Amino acid sequence: MKSILITGGAGFIGSHVARLFVKKYPEYKIYNLDKLTYAGNLENISDIEDFKNYRFIKGDICDTDLLLRVFNKYKFDSIIHLAAESHVDRSITNPLDFVNTNVIGTVNLLNQFKETHKNNFDGKLFYHVSTDEVYGSLGESGFFTEETSYDPNSPYSASKASSDHFVRAYGETYGLPYIISNCSNNYGPHQFPEKLLPLFIHNIINSRPLPVYGDGTYTRDWLYVKDHACAIDILFHSNKIGHTYNIGGFNEWKNIDLVKELCAQMDIKLKKKESSSESLIEFVKDRPGHDLRYAIDASKIKKDLNWKPSVNFKKGLSLTIDWYLNNKNWLKNVTSGEYRNYYKKQYSA
Repeated sequence: MKSILITGGAGFIGSHVARLFVKKYPEYKIYNLDKLTYAGNLENISDIEDFKNYRFIKGDICDTDLLLRVFNKYKFDSIIHLAAESHVDRSITNPLDFVNTNVIGTVNLLNQFKETHKNNFDGKLFYHVSTDEVYGSLGESGFFTEETSYDPNSPYSASKASSDHFVRAYGETYGLPYIISNCSNNYGPHQFPEKLLPLFIHNIINSRPLPVYGDGTYTRDWLYVKDHACAIDILFHSNKIGHTYNIGGFNEWKNIDLVKELCAQMDIKLKKKESSSESLIEFVKDRPGHDLRYAIDASKIKKDLNWKPSVNFKKGLSLTIDWYLNNKNWLKNVTSGEYRNYYKKQYSA
């Protein structure tokens, strides 16, 4: 029986990974370690909390004493590491939070994993989930590949780049078996509404402004979160030790075009007959160090492991909107006063 620790499993991507592994692999024991910060939510995983092969552990990857206790108790043979501070805007305001969680927290896990197994890593794996933002910014052409040099431009991406380097360093220095994946922008159910799509869905529902940075021409590649979870599952079982894989959605959209598509779908779903949701769009002051374009070449994982996205963006967006419209209580519960104060400070024109 495999004993797998998923860090950040109450968060957006982590909850989808935890759910997939718990339901698909009843012979595995899945442990979910999450600090339950503003973005970690037990409601995200309430449907698996009673499964016999699942256990939740509340804790912080920066707490070395806690890690020592849980590793000694459960002897995890694999880790899928998703716990991270992940919002660029917050990293600009509080970069040290990102250094502590994303860098120090990752090193804490690496150290404990190494010490637990005393360099006997047969059948073990440290799977590190990262981001395409470590590569920096692209111009109007080209794609990020696994060989692209790192060039992070925000405290968030710098912290993730650093954690990637530490994972590789532990692989080279200690023989620690690892896989790293760098993904494009995820979207889908259970995403905390500080990120663009759930934020704008929430704002349209409540007839609030849609704050678009700069001129709205920043371009991102979008990946449906359930497709990402499936890719993680495939990579975890691939035995591609020491490899890095880029996971992308083959879905490039300029922010303003994406927002207009969202508005059009929301108007239909909300049966708006008068003013369009587009009238809520407001262009606001650009954020510092804003990367122009991200675009992933995911041909390596497609070629090696026959993975590709199952959902195109317009369909995935429709599914995402439907989920938020059908789970308004979830939205209400996570949009606390603290979040509203942060939002007001961050997006004032």
